[in-house]
Amino acid sequence: MRPQDLDLRHLRVLVAIVEQGGFTDAAHALGVSQAAVSRALAGLERALGVRLLRRTSREVTPTPTGLRVVAHARRVLAEVEDLVGEATSGQVRLRIGYAWAALGRHTVPFQRRWSAARPDTELHLVRVNSPTAGLLEGACDLAVIRREVTGRRFETALVGLERRMCALPADDPLARRRSVRLADLAGRRLLIDRRTGTTTPELWPPDARPRTEETQDVDDWLTVIATGRGVGVTAESTAHQYRRPGVVYRPVRDAEPVAVRLAWWRDEPHPATPAVIELLSALYRTG
Repeated sequence: MRPQDLDLRHLRVLVAIVEQGGFTDAAHALGVSQAAVSRALAGLERALGVRLLRRTSREVTPTPTGLRVVAHARRVLAEVEDLVGEATSGQVRLRIGYAWAALGRHTVPFQRRWSAARPDTELHLVRVNSPTAGLLEGACDLAVIRREVTGRRFETALVGLERRMCALPADDPLARRRSVRLADLAGRRLLIDRRTGTTTPELWPPDARPRTEETQDVDDWLTVIATGRGVGVTAESTAHQYRRPGVVYRPVRDAEPVAVRLAWWRDEPHPATPAVIELLSALYRTG
């Protein structure tokens, strides 16, 4: 047998022998004959060209090399188990990705209502700071997005709208106002995340655009604002999900709202997608 001919059966046999303490008990645990266990181990040792076990009339113990191989075998078998679980959990687990904020004030109501209505489908919210909020990376089944997703690979559905909010240092003069206008920010340094953020200089007229500074994610963004080095404009959900000492949020009353969409793979939608769209649309409609 060549190394490329190894299969999981050989690894399971080796691990079973070590864990059960012998060939007879390993055969019983695996539901095979003792001869089959012996053949599998012999084939594994031939393929690897090393001795894995010391066998005496009283006990079976791993060699030093055997100990290392057993450790690797356990990891491989665990990875395979995870792989199978990942591939077969589509009906019982739902992962929803987001880049900055999940669903703002609707996050907890959505989680609670989902658990009550769909207890058989376990919900996980996953933060992934990428343009598709983890969809392209395979980290989620559905993604909450607040900017356009390009390409024909994805399908999207609008579930709601959110106000734009300005994040300001707490001691900023504008923080004393109940709301601000885009023109109030034209002379400021605007902190933006070009990969996943909802705000770009194009929100302002060409002759009145603020200076920009790039940040990497929401935590970096909030830290810089708190120090007074800049301001930010974001979707209302950020204000609900990320409250930070030294930072206040004020509505931007003349800015267009941010569209909140769900996105998923066109050719492989999760079975729960229609139910998620329905529930989120209802939550956004009721405020």
